[in-house]
Amino acid sequence: MGNQVEKLTHLNYAEVPTSDPNGFDPDDDGPRIGVSYIFSNDNDDDQDDNLDHFPTQNHSVNHEEKPYDPQDELECTIYYREQCVYERSGSAALHTAESLLNKCRPGDLLEFLATGQYPHWAVYVGDFQVVHLHRAEIKNNFLTDVSQGKKGRIVNGLYRYRALPPEVIVRNALDHVGCRDRELYWRNSECFAAWCRFGKREFKIGGEIRIGKQPYRLKLLFSEKKNHVLEFQSLEDVIMEKRRNDQIGKDAVTLFFGKQKDVCI
Repeated sequence: MGNQVEKLTHLNYAEVPTSDPNGFDPDDDGPRIGVSYIFSNDNDDDQDDNLDHFPTQNHSVNHEEKPYDPQDELECTIYYREQCVYERSGSAALHTAESLLNKCRPGDLLEFLATGQYPHWAVYVGDFQVVHLHRAEIKNNFLTDVSQGKKGRIVNGLYRYRALPPEVIVRNALDHVGCRDRELYWRNSECFAAWCRFGKREFKIGGEIRIGKQPYRLKLLFSEKKNHVLEFQSLEDVIMEKRRNDQIGKDAVTLFFGKQKDVCI
């Protein structure tokens, strides 16, 4: 598949196979649904048209109409078989772009958030600049420009993989600046940034073969007593589902799965 994968329509739950005809696993205490995003693509930056033409002077987008609410962030955990490879519990503090500049070190992963939008990830490479995947091209821009007025945070600890040395992370990012369209091996900004930091092929398009049992599980934590588990065949599929949930928000995800509890998918 590699970089020949084309953008196709997002599959909904009614169109994908499950690990069990009823969407449940008898060995677990919560519902479990198998999901696959074969030939699907995650256009996480379609809403940020202003990033295509950075202004010469300071510019920010007004997000005050829909301020980002950390309470609408859904806690979740990703497992590969029995190993936890990602965990988001609680909401980390958000900072302005200017504040982040005082905290960042080369090789750090950054996440910018806005209500109703996919999270945008970037790699800090030093000198107030980041490298990021945006609108099918890997770009090198100033952090303050990429933020577009959104608040962000350092997210080095979300994935549980061992990080590469900072100089290698920066080189991974800078070496791909200018790559676009069919030269790309990542579906979205998160996959690219995470690959730069961890170097794992699982973050790339087609990095894993989708055959047999689905080894990845995405556990959505709605409350202490209520959770939902989805199964996937690849890490990139899990990331796409997680990002879709981030975009629509905790309340919408909770409502969706609440309606699905009596439905066989």
